[in-house]
Amino acid sequence: MKHAVIFDMDGTLFRTDLILERALDETFDHLRSEEKWIGPTPIDQYRNIMGVPLPVVWTTLLPQYDEQAREEVDAYFLKRLIKNIQNGNGALYAGVLELFEQLNRRGCPVFIASNGLVDYLQAIVAHYGLNRWITETYSIQQIDTLNKGDLVAEIVKKYELQDGFVVGDRLSDIMAARANGLISIGCRFDFAQEVELKEADYVVNHLSDILDIVSKKTTSL
Repeated sequence: MKHAVIFDMDGTLFRTDLILERALDETFDHLRSEEKWIGPTPIDQYRNIMGVPLPVVWTTLLPQYDEQAREEVDAYFLKRLIKNIQNGNGALYAGVLELFEQLNRRGCPVFIASNGLVDYLQAIVAHYGLNRWITETYSIQQIDTLNKGDLVAEIVKKYELQDGFVVGDRLSDIMAARANGLISIGCRFDFAQEVELKEADYVVNHLSDILDIVSKKTTSL
């Protein structure tokens, strides 16, 4: 199999910003109601680390909590995220469905490799009917290292990918592409950081720009 395109989910395909603050507020409201948190919800701090695995999120936001307490918060947060997805409070970025359709027509398999958890990713895929285009969705939860490069390596190995692309908005996506000999496409979207995008092979401002890059590179490969 050749020319696959592996996408990040949050901040690349799915507008996490539309449900993030709501779900995080609901989670910290819950903590405040149980007198386990005092003060405002640390939304800005979370945005600064957006894209890292959730265990890292809670270690950062709740350093005073023990592991069991963090796991409980994580479970509650996940439930609120999923409920917000199911209630239609989120959205895909403009052009996702059109891009998937065009990639499929060109015979380019589409994969998801995300730091999101399995149930969360499944909620997005199900709500927007993405399975008609996606070959397989991979969650960081499926590997012990919590390293996106290793997650992408699982896709490369299973599907015997000879070349392809990793599309994402953060450095972890770019480095995952590099570690696996793939081409990185950085998305200058909500959570992207310019210093990280400088490491990408290509940078786009809109998902529609990806098709031209894929078409040109697959023609020359």
